[in-house]
Amino acid sequence: MNFSALFIIITIILFLISHLVNSTAEPRLPRVITPFPAPKLTDLSQFQGKHKESLYWGTYRPHIYLGIRARTPQSLMAGLMWNYVEDDSYHLRHVCKQEDDLSAYGWIKHDGRDFGHQVLVDHGMILNTSFLKSKGEGSGYGGDWAVRLDVQVDRSKWNKKHESSAQLFFYLADEGGNALHLSSQNLNVHEDSLLASGSRIDIGDWQLHLKSSDDLELHYSGFHTPYFHNLSDLVEETLVTQRRKHGRMQLPDSSDDLPNVLVFQIIGGFPFTSDIILVSETNSESSRVEERLNSLTVVCLFFCSTLGISLSNELKYKEQAFDEKIEKIFNLADKVDSDSISVGKAAVGNLLGGIGYFYGQSKIALSGNPNHKEHVPYISYWPAELYTAVPCRSTFPRGFLWDEGFHQLLIWRWDIHISLDIIGHWLDLINIDGWIPREQILGAEALSRVPEEYVPQHPTNGNPPTMLLALSGIINALKNSEFNAMDRSEISLFLECAFGRLEAWFQWLNITQSGEQMSSYYWHGRDNVTTFELNPQTLSSGFDDYPRASHPSADERHLDLRCWVLLAAECMHSIEQFLNKETKPGRSYGSTAKLLSDIELLNQLHFDDAYGAYFDFGNHSEKVQLKWKELKVGHNHATRQLVREVLERPVLRLVPQIGYVSFFPFMGRIISSGSLILEKQLELISNRSLLWTDYGLRSLAKTSSLYMKYNTEHDAPYWRGTIWINMNYRVLSALHHYSKESGPYQDKAKAMYKELRSNLIRNIVRNYQQTGFLWEQYDQIKGNGKGAHPFTGWTSVVVLIMAEAYDTI
Repeated sequence: MNFSALFIIITIILFLISHLVNSTAEPRLPRVITPFPAPKLTDLSQFQGKHKESLYWGTYRPHIYLGIRARTPQSLMAGLMWNYVEDDSYHLRHVCKQEDDLSAYGWIKHDGRDFGHQVLVDHGMILNTSFLKSKGEGSGYGGDWAVRLDVQVDRSKWNKKHESSAQLFFYLADEGGNALHLSSQNLNVHEDSLLASGSRIDIGDWQLHLKSSDDLELHYSGFHTPYFHNLSDLVEETLVTQRRKHGRMQLPDSSDDLPNVLVFQIIGGFPFTSDIILVSETNSESSRVEERLNSLTVVCLFFCSTLGISLSNELKYKEQAFDEKIEKIFNLADKVDSDSISVGKAAVGNLLGGIGYFYGQSKIALSGNPNHKEHVPYISYWPAELYTAVPCRSTFPRGFLWDEGFHQLLIWRWDIHISLDIIGHWLDLINIDGWIPREQILGAEALSRVPEEYVPQHPTNGNPPTMLLALSGIINALKNSEFNAMDRSEISLFLECAFGRLEAWFQWLNITQSGEQMSSYYWHGRDNVTTFELNPQTLSSGFDDYPRASHPSADERHLDLRCWVLLAAECMHSIEQFLNKETKPGRSYGSTAKLLSDIELLNQLHFDDAYGAYFDFGNHSEKVQLKWKELKVGHNHATRQLVREVLERPVLRLVPQIGYVSFFPFMGRIISSGSLILEKQLELISNRSLLWTDYGLRSLAKTSSLYMKYNTEHDAPYWRGTIWINMNYRVLSALHHYSKESGPYQDKAKAMYKELRSNLIRNIVRNYQQTGFLWEQYDQIKGNGKGAHPFTGWTSVVVLIMAEAYDTI
């Protein structure tokens, strides 16, 4: 056999071996669930060590009225419930619910790290909850923490039929399945403060103590369960059984074997105060448990003379530090009155107190129809953690991509390290194609709060890249030398390491959402076969039911998306210049920004001379309505439903709906200060028959054919007239810009800015004083808060409006 033949045989054998090995190897991941091939940003050294430990414990369960956990997937976590009696029925408060109808609740002060003070008002019962962390000598990883529960009553609002005492339920649960050990079968706070103990790898041996100088009655129950999203159901069922058997709502003082949940019932007459303390690493010789415990309690074990002085003083110090930091960062005292400052503090406090930690896997839809309402086949994203602020603790207690960019406008000013940590967590969710799921529903607790049809995320759909709005602000602050040398170094390193992910995100948005014409874009995900929606929703835009072309198609051109891509290109160009990076072939962000800011090209695609306004473009008919029709269901059954009826054939045209979308070129400051188009923009914005109200700018003009129209029988108008603070902030930012630019319309812009800012602040403060909440949106007729509450997501940018803090784009 010659050498060539031998070589061929060996090659064939090697090929067969390779094929055999590969055929038995793990199958390749579907591309959509393949992570971006780069080191995780959250693994950067700046997010490790002291930083990571300092943020280990926190009020990271924002959907709970008071929920504590660690930033780790299987945490030891704690929470609070309390009893409420209505019509002789007992109900447990636990998960934040609008239907609970609390008069007020929210973190009025919270520093995002180791302190928070919350006030909850429930039909006359006033419950103050304070949270404090301490990293003392001898404590374990993450330190110790204490919760002060202060219960008061407003007799004028407290129904005499209610209990004469308060019943609180404080629990510990170990997601890792570690057993929790009860200290005693007969709990007595005056004899021994120890309630429970246990051991974990992360914090070592730990103890839970309760101390109070008031006369309290304690009971308990222990449960062994793999589920933690329905703990209040377990407690409620136990109480009902006890009431049926023994005629009293009292936990049975019994426990399952090896419980991983312990619930402690605290009964006390009004008023009373109790401190609950978790101390870690109690097994160490240098743990100094008693000393650490006494520094975090309301009363020393044997009623020593320093009655709660340490904790009280520390809480007072933290409150003062919060107030001072608010003034230092936002300088509100020179710009607004004391009532506004109080609301501003509550907005910052509840936004920071609403930062949560989640762990789980997103469900990624495989269906080609992104609006399919029934069961959608899906695959799971990789297991991931997310550290993020949430829009609303009651209704939207999870991560939303475009909301988070607005949150970071405030958070980066407050604590740049927390902000970069949050942004890093979001960017670590990018897949190999540069796509980020827009809604993060991670873990059983988050999943239990979301309607099934909204759970699967569709990989064809984008979301506004508002995180780049925040990064633009950080870049400008760097240019203005607003950070110290160490912070500047860490931000620079973060941007350097994040640049590849940001590029992938930009390219995904720029390519997958591009339209038929050059420099045009359209939001994917609209339903083009709907028979029930008056105007098919555009959920991916964030504007949900805002009127777009009546008949979705690839011919659409969405004005807001074009402007978001421009903003993203400008931000990428700024980062590129800051990092002194060379422009890659085919990836010139400066050229892309120049193209998209070309006013002539913009006008060709989106400007209507007759209206003097910018619009979307698409296959559109104004003659669309919802009409009641009899529809057959099954063989012989008919039902009456509202069905979409098109009375005039759609044509390709500009979509004549004046609203928030129309002013994106204005918000992006694309229009020159001397342009006649700017004059027309100002006229449209200030026209009371269109958008202007005494409470802020409407989302859609009163003259629109879809103004305040229901989109289906049950879908009330959302972005069709009500006032939203995030968009008002962006309009104000543009007005502020044009009021500083010399030109014929400078004075007009200045006067509009002053009045709009005043209207917004006055109405938000008035609503907060009357209702105890910031709201998702505000009524355009009377200014009343509407929708979800407490909505201290992007509504919290009212603080930036008060401070007149606007980013230069």
